[in-house]
Amino acid sequence: MTAFFSTQLDFIYFFYGLAFFLLGSTCIAIARRPGRPEAWTVLALFAFCHGAGEWLDLTALVIGDTRVFAAGRLAVMTTSFVLLMEFARREAIRLGWRLPGPWLYIPLLSIIAIAGVVGDTNTAGATARYVVGFVASLATACVFARLATEFTGFTRRLAMCSAAGFAVYALAAGLVVPPAPFWPAALFNSEWFDRTVGIPIQLVRGLLACWLAFSMWAIWGQHVVSEVASARYAQFHRRQFGWTLATMVVILVTGWTLTEFLGGIYKQNLQLESRSDIDLLSSRLTGETAMIEGMVKALAGSPSVLPLVTGGGRDELARAKSVLDLDVAASGADLGYILDPSGTVAASSGRSAASDDAKLNYHSAAFFRKAVAGEAGYHFAFDLRNGLPEYQASYPIRGDDGAIVGVAVLKKSLGAFAADLAELDHPYFLIDPDGVVALTNLPNMRLHTLWPLSEQTRSRLADEFGSLGERPLVDNEIVDATWINVNGSRDYARRRYANHSRWSLVILEPSREIYASRVLGIVVTLLTAMMALIYLFGRERLVHDKVQMQRRVKLQELARDLRFQASTDPLTGLYNRLKFDEELASEVLRATRYETPLSLVLFDIDRFKKINDTHGHQAGDKVLIQLSRIVAANVRGTDIVARWGGEEFVIMLPNADGRTACQVAEKLRAAIGEAAFESFGTVTCSFGVAEYLNGATAETLVAMADDALYRAKMNGRNRVELAAPPDATESGLISVA
Repeated sequence: MTAFFSTQLDFIYFFYGLAFFLLGSTCIAIARRPGRPEAWTVLALFAFCHGAGEWLDLTALVIGDTRVFAAGRLAVMTTSFVLLMEFARREAIRLGWRLPGPWLYIPLLSIIAIAGVVGDTNTAGATARYVVGFVASLATACVFARLATEFTGFTRRLAMCSAAGFAVYALAAGLVVPPAPFWPAALFNSEWFDRTVGIPIQLVRGLLACWLAFSMWAIWGQHVVSEVASARYAQFHRRQFGWTLATMVVILVTGWTLTEFLGGIYKQNLQLESRSDIDLLSSRLTGETAMIEGMVKALAGSPSVLPLVTGGGRDELARAKSVLDLDVAASGADLGYILDPSGTVAASSGRSAASDDAKLNYHSAAFFRKAVAGEAGYHFAFDLRNGLPEYQASYPIRGDDGAIVGVAVLKKSLGAFAADLAELDHPYFLIDPDGVVALTNLPNMRLHTLWPLSEQTRSRLADEFGSLGERPLVDNEIVDATWINVNGSRDYARRRYANHSRWSLVILEPSREIYASRVLGIVVTLLTAMMALIYLFGRERLVHDKVQMQRRVKLQELARDLRFQASTDPLTGLYNRLKFDEELASEVLRATRYETPLSLVLFDIDRFKKINDTHGHQAGDKVLIQLSRIVAANVRGTDIVARWGGEEFVIMLPNADGRTACQVAEKLRAAIGEAAFESFGTVTCSFGVAEYLNGATAETLVAMADDALYRAKMNGRNRVELAAPPDATESGLISVA
């Protein structure tokens, strides 16, 4: 399981960062609610900063890491934990706890900086998680536990859920740290967690980030639901939460499947490419050694070399030596030997150091024993003098009777092979049977072991290779066509035995390009998640606004009804006296300012009490209703008609002088007189008309109209009277019969 999850780190980093971005967005929404302190904005900044740090880790995984980039990612991570601690500090102070000021970050950051200078980025990162990350997360958990006491019901449980999430996150992010050369980071670290649990700690942190994001979102949703106070919106929000959670799970699972599919395509291509590469490497080595394999056989089969092991004259020995020299030169070998049956060098040819080799006895050498047994011998060895591996080929020399009388040996250094492959794109190794690297295009891996060896084996190999490197490349012996962890990355290894020996060629295909191909799946997942969230949150906002709009419309309708009831006569539907007084005061001010004419008509129904007494109040109400309709139909749209009280009505005529108002009143009098009223025939009305004079007040104008109405009553009813100016004599009144 550990091997599987190690290939999924890119997607784990992606959804880890995405969860923190969701947490940050939720905290921003909470911070914008009325009465929320600025500390929630700080918590949002922590989430955004931490999410960006995880995506920077994803970038390092895809394109590679450098010391500068690692230092930058360390700075982002440390900043995020400082912001989390600042949130906890501010909220704790608001809750009444006594804590130090921001100066406390100076010693904490100093400790991290010293750790980075003394050690490396892993040391500084582990220190940052201990002294800031763990403390900040645990303090935030305490703050949320305290905040939970201020809530009730489901919101309280959500706050406790957030507190528990931060407490667990304190353990996962603050105590499980990168390996570092001090206790407890040297023992209890991310590698120990991977081995013990079987899953990477990043996956656990990502799941905790999702836990925190959705619990915070639920808290925010509860606040919005309580503010809206709508059963419909509350039901919708519960469904919305479930749909969002399910949608995100489906998107992440589908995105992971797509990412894995794209990575699988590259894996297949990588495996095919690695097979081609190991075939090419093996073919190149075979080509490098094939010549001496063929030439040693030809040398051993040449009768000319027999005198070197069976004895002969000077000319025969010289001829035999010449053949040896020619074969060595033709094969490209560095050295050539002719050994007698005891393993002693009878003749040699090649570089000047051959004289030293000529003094050696090869009786115990494996390639000699094999040739003496009648078989061709092939052998790789390491030359301590030049630090390069060499290839030896041996073949038995037979006498005329077929008996083995000696052994021919050709030896060739693989320096030219190493030079040709120095620029190979992928790491390759030529290793001995125990895994010691004799040849590679990675200079820092020469004379290291690919996998761990026992101390006894290392001591034995020291005689052949000298001092060996301490740190192996992988944890277990490499077999052919397998995925292995190499310095924290997942590589594909191919291994093939070389030239009839136990030595082997190993080639590694880094999987970094696999992550690059998987990025397409991650990008598609990110875009899909963003579109889904935009749609879901947009739909939530639409429903929220619709509920608020419906509530606003209801309030407006209620207010309009209240205003209508406050300004309208309930029986006739005309303005009541209060509303008419407001309009009259406004028109008087306008007439005074702009010197425009304004007139007032006050009228009532003649002998209305008789109608009520004879036919009843309901019949009287019907007369008032029909009369109001007749009046409304015979005035201008700018005129204002109101029920003055009882059977009295009033009409205000802007931009109309007294004579015009009298004409309107006379028109109304005639229309009323001609109208047939239900059950009792016709009715008549008396009218008093007054024209506004500059300097008069609304009360004066009403009094003048009332006086004119009184005169109309006194002069026989069913008539129109125009009031004269206040200083006119009584004879100045104009009567219209």
